[in-house]
Amino acid sequence: MENSANRRPAPVWALIVLHVLLGVGAVVSGGMLLAAPDGHLMQMPLSMLEHSPFSDFLIPGAILFTLLGIYPLCVAYGLWKRPGWRWPDAINPFKGIHWSWAGSLAAGVIGVIWIVVEIITLRSFVFLQILYLVWGSVLILLTLLPVVRRYYTRP
Repeated sequence: MENSANRRPAPVWALIVLHVLLGVGAVVSGGMLLAAPDGHLMQMPLSMLEHSPFSDFLIPGAILFTLLGIYPLCVAYGLWKRPGWRWPDAINPFKGIHWSWAGSLAAGVIGVIWIVVEIITLRSFVFLQILYLVWGSVLILLTLLPVVRRYYTRP
């Protein structure tokens, strides 16, 4: 049982849930694009890519699957369990804070960049893009909350 000093604040729980939902959705969507790079499983015509550097959805699917799927799931695990792994600290610029905090911040930035590049590249702007732009921004804002940062700051 956790004592009050280790009890997760509500914004931490929100971060974990948002990362899990983002990760699961991107693993499924990215997996569908990897399985069918012509986009037919997601009912996305290749014509969507006419202004992009891609001829099919294979590379976008791989990016979606890894950077917005597997990565946020790993971050969610780190936020939840706070494992004492040292290898992620090799790229953690915030040495006094658990690597999962930096990973959460990075996942939010990756999500925002992904959607902005998608909007520019595809020359479209739809509700789902707005949703994921807000989602990435919320990840960033929740991560930056002082209560969240304190929770992940090493003693």
